[in-house]
Parts: sequence; structure tokens; C-alpha cells
Amino acid sequence: MIDLYLITGAVGHLGSALARVLVGAGKSVRGFDREGCGPVPEGVEMFFGDVTDPETLVDFLHKPGESTRLILIHCAGIVSISSRYDPRVYQVNVVGTQVVLNAAIEAGVDRFIYVSSVHAIPEKPHGNLIAEVDHFDPDQVIGGYAKTKAEASQYVIDRASQAGLEYVIVHPSGLMGPYDDGHGHISALIIDYYRGRLTSGVNGGYDFVDVRDVVQGIIAAAQCGRSGECYILSGRYYRVRELLDMVSAVTGRKPIRHFLPIWFVKATAPFSEIYYRLRKVPPLYTSYSIYTLESNANFTNEKAVRDLGYTVRPLEETLHDTVDWFRAEGLIV
Repeated sequence: MIDLYLITGAVGHLGSALARVLVGAGKSVRGFDREGCGPVPEGVEMFFGDVTDPETLVDFLHKPGESTRLILIHCAGIVSISSRYDPRVYQVNVVGTQVVLNAAIEAGVDRFIYVSSVHAIPEKPHGNLIAEVDHFDPDQVIGGYAKTKAEASQYVIDRASQAGLEYVIVHPSGLMGPYDDGHGHISALIIDYYRGRLTSGVNGGYDFVDVRDVVQGIIAAAQCGRSGECYILSGRYYRVRELLDMVSAVTGRKPIRHFLPIWFVKATAPFSEIYYRLRKVPPLYTSYSIYTLESNANFTNEKAVRDLGYTVRPLEETLHDTVDWFRAEGLIV
């Protein structure tokens, strides 16, 4: 039996990193994404279309023969920290997941890996550990993005179980690392800091993880994850101050010493969203992202470590490799 890996969102940060590793391991890989949204990963047989349009998925999901095992990894999605309702986020994250899953069932896909988010998991009070759950409810999470990931996660459970399709759900925390085009939220922060546009920080923190570690967790979930299970693919909690100090050490740029009070950041967040919207780049902070930085991000990846052999690398290594990648791509000089 030959494994053929199918990746939606193959041009995005996570999808392209996943494709790199699989191709490097000698695996056969098909990618699916919107046309013109970025460079195609090397060695990937690419298909273009829209995850909300089942007709554009037919060739991508075609099974070459009975000796081929199709493993579909659904990475496509819109990560949003916007405080405004954006219908595109719901269409891609929820409707797109429904369309892709149903098309996969019809095409005879053998295993379905859904890339959800830790945001789909209900938050617990500070001091409590957040582990995997077996049911998702949009009403139990805060923010438009979180609600879409919760709704999509529950749909995967219900529909895949009904169809008898093997499935695994993974929940990455805050992704960072190389192979991003600079449009990710943490990538934008690092680039703005390097260029001198970021002069102040904010208090709070979150759980950040290297995209390459998440990739290894996804591949392990595809190969040996227990069907019907969910796995948190988190890193470690870092305060924003820690993160910026490490960026300073890696880049040699002057460290940020001024940190704005949280009340001030909350008051100016709406103006920040307008400013970055005009620049057509991801905002560094919004009302929702400030809420996230104050939330309980005490996630445990113990289950993934036990079942998948999941490991995480030091954030200093991630930042060093990320800055090197930005330099090689000309995003910073």
C-alpha cells in the first residue's frame, strides 16, 4: 500500500512546511490552494480551486488505484484576530471544512486529519490545565475565529463518525517559525520590530510553538494517531516581554524597554485595527488579541507526547531560524 498525502492550504505557512517535510521524506504529495496565493512548494503536485466549491476538489481527491492510501490533511483556514465579523472566516473555516470532508468521504479518502486550533477548546480559569475535549460548542468559546474552529471540529467528529471514516483532530497553539511569507501575526511582529516600527510592547503572553514541531505532530497523527482522538500540539507559555527579549538577542537590535499598560492598549485597539487594515497587513494587536494575551493559555501536550512521540524545540532556536529565513527571502536586510 502506497500513501498519498493530500494537503489543503498547501501554500500557507503550515501547509507549505508540511509539504516540505513530506517531500523531503520521499512521500507523494498533492497540494490544494487558491490560485495565485503564493509559491508552490517544491515537489508537490498542485491543484487549484476553492475549498467551498466541491467541483474544484474532484481531481485533487482522485484515487489513482486501490493500492493507494489517501491521507487528507485539511490545513486550509483563515486565522483571524479581528474583532469584526468577517463572513470569509466562517465560509472557509466552517463551510470549507464541511465541503472538503464530504468530498473526501465521496472520493474514498482513507484517513482525514483536521487541523483545528487550541482556540476551539473552552478556556478554564487561570491556574487550571487545559487538555483535549471530546465535544465542541461555539457558545463555549470567545471570538469569531474560535467559534468557527469549534463548530468545524464538532462537524468533523459527527460526520466522519457517521461515515465510518478514520479521522484525527489536532489543535496547534500559536504558530511561528520559518517558511512564512511575513503575513502571519508573529512574523509581522518580528519584521516590524526588526525594521524599527515596533517601539513598545504589551503585557501578557501566550503559548507559542514552532511550525516544524507541529508538522511532525501532524505527520505522526496521520501515521499512528488513534482514530477519533484529538491532540493538542502546543509549545510553552511565553510572556510577550520574554519573546521580544529573545528577538532582540537573535537580531542584535535594541531591546524594547517600554511596555504599555493594558488599559491603554485596550482603548487604542480599534484604531490599531483600522491602521493595519489600511496598510493591508495583519494588525499587531486587536481587542481580541489583547483578550487572548490575558487568557489562560496553560495547555498540556502530554497526550501528544505519549501517543505521537511529540516534541518541541526551544523558542530561541525557532526565532534564530525564522530571522535567517526572513533574511534569505529578503523580508529583512
